Amino acid sequence: MSGATTTLSAGMLDQADVYLAGFEAVEKRWAGAPGWLRELRRGAMARFTELGFPTGKLEEWKFTSVAPIARTRFHPAQPDSRPVRLPAAVPAGAPHVVFLNGRYSQAQSNLGGLPPGVRVGSLAEFLKNGRAEEHLARYAAWREEAFVALNTALAEDGAFIEISRGTVLREPIYMVFCSTPSGEPAMLHPRNLILAGEASQAAIVEVYAGDAGGNYFTNAVTELLAGETAVIEHYKLQQESQEAFHVATLQVRQQRSSNFAAHSVSLGGALVRNNVNAVLDGDGAQCTLNGLYLVGGRQHVDTHTVLDHAKPHCGSREYYKGILDGRSSAVFNGGIVVRKDAQKTDAIQSNKNLLLSEDAVINTKPQLQIWADDVRCTHGATIGQLDSEALFYLRSRGIGHDRARHLLTFAFANDVLGRMKLEELRAHLERQMFACRR
Repeated sequence: MSGATTTLSAGMLDQADVYLAGFEAVEKRWAGAPGWLRELRRGAMARFTELGFPTGKLEEWKFTSVAPIARTRFHPAQPDSRPVRLPAAVPAGAPHVVFLNGRYSQAQSNLGGLPPGVRVGSLAEFLKNGRAEEHLARYAAWREEAFVALNTALAEDGAFIEISRGTVLREPIYMVFCSTPSGEPAMLHPRNLILAGEASQAAIVEVYAGDAGGNYFTNAVTELLAGETAVIEHYKLQQESQEAFHVATLQVRQQRSSNFAAHSVSLGGALVRNNVNAVLDGDGAQCTLNGLYLVGGRQHVDTHTVLDHAKPHCGSREYYKGILDGRSSAVFNGGIVVRKDAQKTDAIQSNKNLLLSEDAVINTKPQLQIWADDVRCTHGATIGQLDSEALFYLRSRGIGHDRARHLLTFAFANDVLGRMKLEELRAHLERQMFACRR
C-alpha cells in the first residue's frame, strides 16, 4: 500500500476536534491501561492527525471520496442495553458474541457449548490483563492507513477469539455488531483479534447490521493470525443502514502450510470501503478470497485486496463479483504481490461485474507485482450486461421480462455464494437475494 500522506484540509479541521475529544475521553477511561497500550493509542492518534482523511490524490482512493465522512460531526456511539433482534443470518442457538453500538453485550451473547481450548469474548477484557501486546496492532498497518490509525487510537472493544493448538470447532462462531440510531451521527470503532493456533480448524462469521435510517460511521479492524497448518474460514456480511458509512480492514497473517479462506458479502451502506489484506508468511500457505457486492440507488462500495506472497510454494485464488443497479458505483482494486524469494507461487485473480443500469459505474483494476521468476500468476476483469440471448430464451419460455432478469442476476451472484461451505449462511443469503431482486 502507498505510504503517501495528506494533511487535514480546512474543511476537515472543523471536525478534527471531535476525534481529538474522543481520544481524550478514551485516555481517561483507560488511564490504568498498560503503558504499551497507552503509547500505542497516542502514536496512532498522532499518525491519524498527520495523515488526515485520504483524498483522491492517493492512488488507492482515486475513485472513492470520503468527504461525506470527513465533513460529518460524528460523536461516539452511546451505550445501548436494550434487547435487539439479532440479524436473521445468525442461526438460533449458534455460538455468538454480540456488540451493541460497539460495546460487548453479555446478556445477548451465547457462548455455551464451545469446546475446551476456545476463548471468546470482549477484547476490552483481554486488553486489561496485558497479554495482547504480542499481537494487537502487529499486523494491520496503522502507520500507513489513516482509518486503521483512527481505529487503533479510538477502539475500546471488539471481539477476541483464541483457538488453542489442535482444537477443531464443529460449528461457526458469530461476531455480531449491531448499531441503533441515537438522534445524532454516531461513530463506532470495533477492533477484533482472532488467534488460531497450530493445526486448529474453525469458521468465524463477522456480521454488521444497523437499523434503517441510522446515520452512523463504522470503522472496523480485524486482525487474524493463522498458525501453522491451521484451517480457518472467515465470513463477513455487511448489511448496514442505507444511510451508514462503513470502512473496514481485515488483515491476515498466515504461517506455514495454513489454509485461509475469506468470503465477503456487501449489501448495505451508503459508502463502503473494504480492505482485505493477507500475507502468506510461511511455506506452503494457501489463501482464498471470494466476494460479492450488490449495490443500487446511489450506493458506493470500494473493495481493495492485497495478497502478499512472502514465502515460496504458496497459492492463492481470488474471485469477486459485483452487481450494480440504479446510479450506484463500485471499485475493485485487487493486488497480488510476489516477493523475490516466493518462488513456485501459484496465484489466480478474477473480477466480474454485471451492470443492470446504464447509469451504474464500475472501476476495476487487477494488479500484479512479481519479483520472482518461477511463478504462475494470472488476473482478469470483465464488465458486462445481462446476456440478451439468455434473456430471450427465458422469455420465449413464458417467463416475464422482470422475472427473467432476476433469474439471470441471481445465477450470476450464486456463483459466488455457492462457494461458501456454511450451508445455513449460504441458504440465508440465497433466500434474501432471491426475495430482494424479485
